[in-house]
Amino acid sequence: MQASLFDDPIAENRKLNSQLAHAELTKRQKLLLLALNFIPLAHVSLVVLLPLVISRSWPGRALTAIAALYLLPPLLALAVRKRARVAEGEIPFGSKDFFTWWASLQLQMVFCRFPALEELLRLVPGLYSAWLRLWGARIGRLTFWSPGTLILDRSYVQIGDDVIFGAGVRINPHVLAKKSDDSFELLLGKVKIGDRASIGGYSLITAGAEIGAGEVTDALLVLPPFSVFKDGKRIRAKEQR
Repeated sequence: MQASLFDDPIAENRKLNSQLAHAELTKRQKLLLLALNFIPLAHVSLVVLLPLVISRSWPGRALTAIAALYLLPPLLALAVRKRARVAEGEIPFGSKDFFTWWASLQLQMVFCRFPALEELLRLVPGLYSAWLRLWGARIGRLTFWSPGTLILDRSYVQIGDDVIFGAGVRINPHVLAKKSDDSFELLLGKVKIGDRASIGGYSLITAGAEIGAGEVTDALLVLPPFSVFKDGKRIRAKEQR
Protein backbone atom coordinates (compact mmCIF):
# COMPACT_ATOMS: atom_id res chain seq x y z
CA MET A 1 0.00 0.00 0.00
CA GLN A 2 1.53 3.29 -1.06
CA ALA A 3 0.45 6.51 0.64
CA SER A 4 0.17 9.74 -1.28
CA LEU A 5 1.22 12.60 1.01
CA PHE A 6 0.22 16.20 0.41
CA ASP A 7 1.44 19.39 2.09
CA ASP A 8 -1.04 21.55 0.17
CA PRO A 9 -4.60 21.12 1.52
CA ILE A 10 -6.21 22.79 -1.49
CA ALA A 11 -4.36 20.54 -3.93
CA GLU A 12 -5.32 17.54 -1.80
CA ASN A 13 -8.96 18.59 -1.82
CA ARG A 14 -8.87 18.70 -5.63
CA LYS A 15 -7.18 15.29 -5.68
CA LEU A 16 -9.86 13.81 -3.44
CA ASN A 17 -12.61 15.28 -5.61
CA SER A 18 -10.93 13.86 -8.71
CA GLN A 19 -10.69 10.39 -7.18
CA LEU A 20 -14.31 10.53 -6.05
CA ALA A 21 -15.42 11.58 -9.52
CA HIS A 22 -13.92 8.36 -10.90
CA ALA A 23 -15.07 6.16 -8.03
CA GLU A 24 -18.05 3.88 -8.39
CA LEU A 25 -20.61 5.92 -6.48
CA THR A 26 -24.38 5.69 -6.70
CA LYS A 27 -26.37 8.66 -7.95
CA ARG A 28 -27.49 9.40 -4.40
CA GLN A 29 -23.88 9.35 -3.15
CA LYS A 30 -22.79 11.73 -5.90
CA LEU A 31 -25.58 14.16 -5.00
CA LEU A 32 -24.60 13.96 -1.33
CA LEU A 33 -20.98 14.65 -2.22
CA LEU A 34 -21.99 17.65 -4.31
CA ALA A 35 -24.13 19.01 -1.47
CA LEU A 36 -21.31 18.66 1.07
CA ASN A 37 -18.94 20.51 -1.25
CA PHE A 38 -21.14 23.60 -0.82
CA ILE A 39 -20.46 23.76 2.94
CA PRO A 40 -17.56 26.25 2.66
CA LEU A 41 -19.64 28.57 0.47
CA ALA A 42 -22.56 28.30 2.91
CA HIS A 43 -20.19 29.13 5.77
CA VAL A 44 -18.94 32.28 4.06
CA SER A 45 -22.51 33.29 3.18
CA LEU A 46 -23.59 33.00 6.81
CA VAL A 47 -20.64 35.11 7.95
CA VAL A 48 -21.80 37.85 5.57
CA LEU A 49 -25.59 37.59 5.96
CA LEU A 50 -26.18 36.70 9.63
CA PRO A 51 -24.85 40.02 10.99
CA LEU A 52 -27.26 41.92 8.71
CA VAL A 53 -30.23 39.90 9.97
CA ILE A 54 -29.43 39.63 13.68
CA SER A 55 -28.09 43.07 14.57
CA ARG A 56 -28.46 46.69 13.47
CA SER A 57 -25.41 48.06 15.30
CA TRP A 58 -21.91 47.77 13.87
CA PRO A 59 -20.43 46.29 17.09
CA GLY A 60 -23.23 43.70 17.15
CA ARG A 61 -22.69 42.84 13.50
CA ALA A 62 -18.95 42.47 14.04
CA LEU A 63 -19.44 40.11 16.99
CA THR A 64 -22.01 38.08 15.05
CA ALA A 65 -19.65 37.75 12.07
CA ILE A 66 -16.79 36.62 14.31
CA ALA A 67 -19.01 34.06 16.02
CA ALA A 68 -20.30 32.75 12.68
CA LEU A 69 -16.76 32.52 11.35
CA TYR A 70 -14.94 30.92 14.27
CA LEU A 71 -17.57 29.27 16.50
CA LEU A 72 -20.25 27.90 14.19
CA PRO A 73 -18.04 25.37 12.30
CA PRO A 74 -16.52 23.65 15.37
CA LEU A 75 -19.93 23.45 17.05
CA LEU A 76 -21.41 21.86 13.92
CA ALA A 77 -18.42 19.49 13.73
CA LEU A 78 -19.09 18.51 17.34
CA ALA A 79 -22.69 17.70 16.45
CA VAL A 80 -21.50 15.58 13.51
CA ARG A 81 -19.07 13.64 15.73
CA LYS A 82 -21.73 12.96 18.36
CA ARG A 83 -24.21 11.75 15.76
CA ALA A 84 -21.80 9.48 13.86
CA ARG A 85 -18.33 8.64 15.10
CA VAL A 86 -15.80 7.74 12.43
CA ALA A 87 -13.54 4.76 13.05
CA GLU A 88 -9.83 5.31 12.49
CA GLY A 89 -7.85 3.25 10.01
CA GLU A 90 -8.66 2.31 6.42
CA ILE A 91 -11.88 3.89 5.15
CA PRO A 92 -13.31 2.95 1.72
CA PHE A 93 -14.47 5.72 -0.62
CA GLY A 94 -18.24 6.12 -0.59
CA SER A 95 -18.73 4.54 2.85
CA LYS A 96 -20.76 6.16 5.65
CA ASP A 97 -17.57 6.88 7.58
CA PHE A 98 -16.06 8.54 4.52
CA PHE A 99 -18.99 10.91 4.03
CA THR A 100 -19.10 11.75 7.74
CA TRP A 101 -15.40 12.61 7.65
CA TRP A 102 -15.85 14.55 4.39
CA ALA A 103 -18.56 16.72 5.98
CA SER A 104 -16.24 17.50 8.89
CA LEU A 105 -13.42 18.38 6.51
CA GLN A 106 -15.61 20.78 4.54
CA LEU A 107 -16.49 22.59 7.77
CA GLN A 108 -12.77 23.32 8.14
CA MET A 109 -12.08 24.19 4.52
CA VAL A 110 -12.43 27.98 4.82
CA PHE A 111 -9.53 28.02 7.29
CA CYS A 112 -7.44 25.82 4.98
CA ARG A 113 -7.99 28.21 2.09
CA PHE A 114 -7.36 31.31 4.20
CA PRO A 115 -4.65 30.38 6.76
CA ALA A 116 -4.38 34.01 7.88
CA LEU A 117 -7.64 33.50 9.79
CA GLU A 118 -5.85 31.10 12.12
CA GLU A 119 -2.77 33.31 12.35
CA LEU A 120 -5.00 36.04 13.79
CA LEU A 121 -6.01 33.72 16.62
CA ARG A 122 -2.36 32.96 17.39
CA LEU A 123 -1.72 36.62 18.16
CA VAL A 124 -3.51 36.06 21.49
CA PRO A 125 -1.60 33.55 23.68
CA GLY A 126 -3.68 30.45 24.36
CA LEU A 127 -6.58 31.45 22.11
CA TYR A 128 -5.64 29.21 19.17
CA SER A 129 -5.20 26.17 21.42
CA ALA A 130 -8.59 26.85 23.02
CA TRP A 131 -10.18 27.11 19.58
CA LEU A 132 -8.67 23.77 18.54
CA ARG A 133 -10.19 22.19 21.63
CA LEU A 134 -13.61 23.29 20.38
CA TRP A 135 -12.98 21.09 17.33
CA GLY A 136 -12.29 18.14 19.63
CA ALA A 137 -8.50 18.30 19.65
CA ARG A 138 -6.58 17.54 22.83
CA ILE A 139 -4.03 20.31 23.33
CA GLY A 140 -1.75 20.56 26.35
CA ARG A 141 -0.52 23.68 28.12
CA LEU A 142 2.05 26.14 26.75
CA THR A 143 2.01 24.98 23.14
CA PHE A 144 4.00 27.28 20.84
CA TRP A 145 2.63 27.66 17.32
CA SER A 146 5.14 29.11 14.87
CA PRO A 147 3.85 30.98 11.80
CA GLY A 148 2.55 28.81 8.99
CA THR A 149 1.58 25.80 11.10
CA LEU A 150 -1.39 24.11 9.45
CA ILE A 151 -3.65 21.47 10.99
CA LEU A 152 -6.27 19.53 9.07
CA ASP A 153 -8.83 17.27 10.76
CA ARG A 154 -8.52 19.16 14.01
CA SER A 155 -10.49 16.59 15.99
CA TYR A 156 -7.77 14.01 15.23
CA VAL A 157 -4.93 15.79 17.02
CA GLN A 158 -3.54 14.98 20.47
CA ILE A 159 -0.70 17.21 21.69
CA GLY A 160 1.02 17.12 25.08
CA ASP A 161 2.38 19.92 27.27
CA ASP A 162 5.19 22.31 26.33
CA VAL A 163 5.30 21.32 22.65
CA ILE A 164 7.02 23.59 20.10
CA PHE A 165 6.09 23.67 16.41
CA GLY A 166 8.59 25.09 13.92
CA ALA A 167 7.52 27.30 11.05
CA GLY A 168 5.36 25.73 8.37
CA VAL A 169 4.68 22.40 10.08
CA ARG A 170 1.83 20.43 8.50
CA ILE A 171 -0.28 18.03 10.56
CA ASN A 172 -2.48 15.99 8.27
CA PRO A 173 -4.38 13.17 10.02
CA HIS A 174 -5.69 11.87 6.68
CA VAL A 175 -3.97 10.72 3.51
CA LEU A 176 -4.90 8.86 0.36
CA ALA A 177 -3.52 5.36 0.01
CA LYS A 178 -3.24 3.44 -3.25
CA LYS A 179 -4.15 -0.23 -2.96
CA SER A 180 -2.82 -3.16 -4.98
CA ASP A 181 -5.77 -2.97 -7.39
CA ASP A 182 -4.96 0.73 -8.12
CA SER A 183 -8.06 1.92 -6.27
CA PHE A 184 -7.77 4.44 -3.45
CA GLU A 185 -8.88 4.48 0.16
CA LEU A 186 -8.68 7.00 2.98
CA LEU A 187 -6.29 6.50 5.88
CA LEU A 188 -7.44 8.36 8.97
CA GLY A 189 -5.87 8.39 12.42
CA LYS A 190 -5.04 10.64 15.38
CA VAL A 191 -1.70 12.41 15.26
CA LYS A 192 -0.12 12.19 18.72
CA ILE A 193 2.75 14.35 19.96
CA GLY A 194 4.19 13.80 23.42
CA ASP A 195 5.13 16.31 26.12
CA ARG A 196 8.11 18.63 25.51
CA ALA A 197 8.52 17.56 21.89
CA SER A 198 9.94 20.03 19.37
CA ILE A 199 8.92 19.66 15.71
CA GLY A 200 11.35 20.94 13.07
CA GLY A 201 10.15 23.48 10.54
CA TYR A 202 8.25 22.42 7.40
CA SER A 203 7.73 18.89 8.65
CA LEU A 204 4.76 16.80 7.52
CA ILE A 205 3.09 14.52 10.08
CA THR A 206 0.41 12.26 8.65
CA ALA A 207 -2.41 9.92 9.65
CA GLY A 208 -1.89 8.07 12.93
CA ALA A 209 1.75 9.11 13.28
CA GLU A 210 3.24 9.60 16.76
CA ILE A 211 6.16 11.59 18.13
CA GLY A 212 7.42 10.55 21.55
CA ALA A 213 7.81 12.77 24.59
CA GLY A 214 10.93 14.93 24.62
CA GLU A 215 11.83 14.23 20.98
CA VAL A 216 13.45 16.93 18.86
CA THR A 217 13.01 16.35 15.13
CA ASP A 218 14.97 17.79 12.22
CA ALA A 219 13.38 20.18 9.76
CA LEU A 220 11.55 18.68 6.76
CA LEU A 221 10.71 15.47 8.59
CA VAL A 222 8.03 13.36 6.87
CA LEU A 223 6.22 10.82 9.03
CA PRO A 224 4.28 8.26 6.95
CA PRO A 225 0.89 7.00 8.17
CA PHE A 226 0.93 5.17 11.51
CA SER A 227 4.69 5.51 11.95
CA VAL A 228 6.49 6.59 15.14
CA PHE A 229 9.38 8.97 15.81
CA LYS A 230 11.16 7.74 18.92
CA ASP A 231 14.72 7.84 20.26
CA GLY A 232 15.71 10.21 17.48
CA LYS A 233 14.68 7.97 14.60
CA ARG A 234 11.64 7.21 12.48
CA ILE A 235 10.04 3.78 12.79
CA ARG A 236 7.69 2.85 9.98
CA ALA A 237 4.44 1.09 10.72
CA LYS A 238 5.62 -2.22 9.24
CA GLU A 239 8.77 -2.15 11.37
CA GLN A 240 6.73 -1.88 14.58
CA ARG A 241 5.02 -5.22 14.03
